[in-house]
Amino acid sequence: MSLIPDDKKEAIKTEFKEKLQDPVKLVMFTQEIECKFCSDTRQLVQEMATLTDKITAEVYDFVADADKAKQYGIDKIPAVAVIGKKDYGVRIYGIPYGYELQTLIEAITTVSQGKTDLTDKTKDILVDIRAPVHIQVFVTLTCPHCPVAAAIAHKLAVESDMIKADVIDSTEFPQLAQKYNVIGVPKVIINEKVEFVGAFNEDLFAEHALLGAYQT
Repeated sequence: MSLIPDDKKEAIKTEFKEKLQDPVKLVMFTQEIECKFCSDTRQLVQEMATLTDKITAEVYDFVADADKAKQYGIDKIPAVAVIGKKDYGVRIYGIPYGYELQTLIEAITTVSQGKTDLTDKTKDILVDIRAPVHIQVFVTLTCPHCPVAAAIAHKLAVESDMIKADVIDSTEFPQLAQKYNVIGVPKVIINEKVEFVGAFNEDLFAEHALLGAYQT
């Protein structure tokens, strides 16, 4: 049974046809005895690759292919690395379904284009980031505001070589949700030092990323 409804598939195909430029590789990590959402995540990634010839899917075993997981910086599963002309540091942990399906679609589009629609003001802020920044955006599949925060985080990663951005389903990784005291979503953690809750506008998000870089 398909995870992506037929009517949604046609809409996604149209969007990809209009927006995709360079090829995108979806690198998914699971394991032999799959976690609760691993099989569905694998199926979803493979289905996404059937919607356009510009997307390919690669599936690896988190344990057996430990070197590959290390290469992509994957430390939990299910995980999807969205790779374009280069690895921009765009990651999704947990099944990107419900509202988060849009996060996956936007990540694919942004990585394929290799550029973003971020404002000049935001890009100017990013120029000042000269230390590594790790953004974690905690979401849930039922949160309508989460894809906005997730998309901005991924765009910041595409625009800046100093930034990598993880979108994490807090319900699939309760230990992390507890560690970071995730009560409301989207919750954003930057370099373990700076945090905020809510879908901030992009330049304010970038300011917090810059603050996180300085506090490293």
